[in-house]
Amino acid sequence: MTDPRPDTIFALSSGRPPAAIAVVRISGPRAGDALQALIGRIPAPRRAALARVRDPWSGEMIDEALALWFPGPASETGEDVAELQLHGGRAVIAAVLAALGRVEGLRPAEAGEFTRRAFANGRLDLTAVEGLADLIGAETEAQRRQAYRQLKGLLGDRAEGWRRRLIKALALVEAGIDFSDEGDVPATLMEEARAATRRLLEEILVVLADGRRGERLRDGMVVAIAGPPNAGKSTLLNRLARREAAIVSPYAGTTRDVIEVHLDLDGYPVTLLDTAGVRDTGDPVEMEGVNRARARAAEADLVLWVVDAASGCPVSGPEADGSVWLVRNKTDLLDDSGEERAPGRRNELEKARKKQYFVHCFDISASEGRGVDSLIKALADAASGHIDAEPALITRARHRMALAETSEALGRALQQTDDDLVAEELRLATRALGRLTGRVDVEDILDVIFRDFCIGK
Repeated sequence: MTDPRPDTIFALSSGRPPAAIAVVRISGPRAGDALQALIGRIPAPRRAALARVRDPWSGEMIDEALALWFPGPASETGEDVAELQLHGGRAVIAAVLAALGRVEGLRPAEAGEFTRRAFANGRLDLTAVEGLADLIGAETEAQRRQAYRQLKGLLGDRAEGWRRRLIKALALVEAGIDFSDEGDVPATLMEEARAATRRLLEEILVVLADGRRGERLRDGMVVAIAGPPNAGKSTLLNRLARREAAIVSPYAGTTRDVIEVHLDLDGYPVTLLDTAGVRDTGDPVEMEGVNRARARAAEADLVLWVVDAASGCPVSGPEADGSVWLVRNKTDLLDDSGEERAPGRRNELEKARKKQYFVHCFDISASEGRGVDSLIKALADAASGHIDAEPALITRARHRMALAETSEALGRALQQTDDDLVAEELRLATRALGRLTGRVDVEDILDVIFRDFCIGK
């Protein structure tokens, strides 16, 4: 007879070895059996106990570790959970994982499976799950604060409150429909339901009118470094990143694909894109790089159009939705006579400014660092203007879509004159809020949400 209980899973839940400490986590109905097999006992709940970890088949001692026991449902996953805090050597970890793999009913965890079980067992809603993912991926202090607030229910708790109020309004409507002929049912039920619906709609519309600041902070400002070949774009990227992130070569067409680097500028997240040099070429591979460069530059919040200072200042730059700054690079190669300020080039610069194409113009030497500090400060100022670090309820497009669907259904409900149609629209609004937190119709998005989680989380 097969065991109807779910599998018990295990995984390394700490960083890549070698490390001082390695944490191996076990979750499921056989977590206690796993501890019995490896350390011979189950410690007192929520108390760290020193234990000798042995291979249950050979009896050989593997390591001395701290063992912890968290019986469900009051655990992170809602199941029985055990942890072994081991010395973080590769051989120790491999031996313990191999021993666990030989315990009946245990198997290695898949990516995000611990968190998925926490969601399935009601320990987290979907907004908290997404907050956890964002917390793991946070690169700046502002991103960390926003992700932590989501993990602790900033949006989920508000959405659950809205859902309860919406259910109450729906109950009023349905009571008016079902018991309209009863003498003790107030005739004002529909008016109360409409008033509650109107207040709820106003609250959600205020949240939606936030300028997308939550998504801006989560995604950061995207800056594309673009321009003709051999202008020093990759050198500038490396200078801004303070490491060799891109290949630097005197040959045109070295950069074939878009290279991404993530920066923290005064606490604001910025993604730099080093793109292929824009030029006409017969090389199909380079042409694909040029096409990608143009596409990414067009979508970026800001474009740094980098040119060789000796070539003068172009009157126009790329087609872009965001701002375009001119960066005149390689000023270290100009002679000391001030040739870069020759009348012809000065006139070109004035033409560009009159056309108001380039918002700013910087003279730098990416190879020597001259003028780069001024550029970095300007980028930090632009990031602070682009990103609002104030608390935001909505941090993902999924949140915004669910709340938009809710508000649309509420708006339609207020326009209806037929009570049955009002009830139907309120049901649709309730389902949209349920999808936000994961209460209904979320199977199709679970794989997407958990896809990028690491194994052991």
